[in-house]
Amino acid sequence: MALHGRPGIIGKMIVLLVLILVMAAGGIVWFDYLNLIDMKTVLAPFYRLIGREGRSQVEVPLEESLSLDAERLTVRLEALELRELEMEKREQGMLTRQAELEQMAQELEERQKALDERENSFNALVEQAEIKERNIEQYARYLNGMPPERAVGIITAMDDQAAIDVLRMTEDIAQREGATSIVSYWLSLLPPERAAELQRKMAARPPSLN
Repeated sequence: MALHGRPGIIGKMIVLLVLILVMAAGGIVWFDYLNLIDMKTVLAPFYRLIGREGRSQVEVPLEESLSLDAERLTVRLEALELRELEMEKREQGMLTRQAELEQMAQELEERQKALDERENSFNALVEQAEIKERNIEQYARYLNGMPPERAVGIITAMDDQAAIDVLRMTEDIAQREGATSIVSYWLSLLPPERAAELQRKMAARPPSLN
């Protein structure tokens, strides 16, 4: 029974194989017609066999093909040139910005140097004023500790500003220490003209160590 069934199976296989080949050939013809694949040269004998003129490949002339290639190349070159110009513009902008930042940094550095110099000068003046004030206070205490007549002799030999600084410091020391100031007594021992001049200047000018 198996022997009788084998020829039938072979026959079915042959039919299926032929059917597959026909469908494949039809698919190739259809895809070629739709220009999805290029089988014109292979299918040319088949077209002649059925009495039809085979479809020919549309050939682009060599000059036209070269022209298209040249046009594509020109478009790409133009794009590259535009990109290069844009990059050069950005680079120039960055260089300009860098120059501006360097100039700003230099200006800030110069301003910082000027501020440092002013601060150093101010600190030096303050230090000099503090040193001068300490010296005046020391000198005022020195005069306050000696006999009034001798102190007045020394004050008389001073210039007006130095004498005023000593007198003011002597009053300030007495005020801080809650003691009686000897300045009035010193003024009474000075020549009247000199005492009046010192009092006038002390009243007219604010306290100053300069």
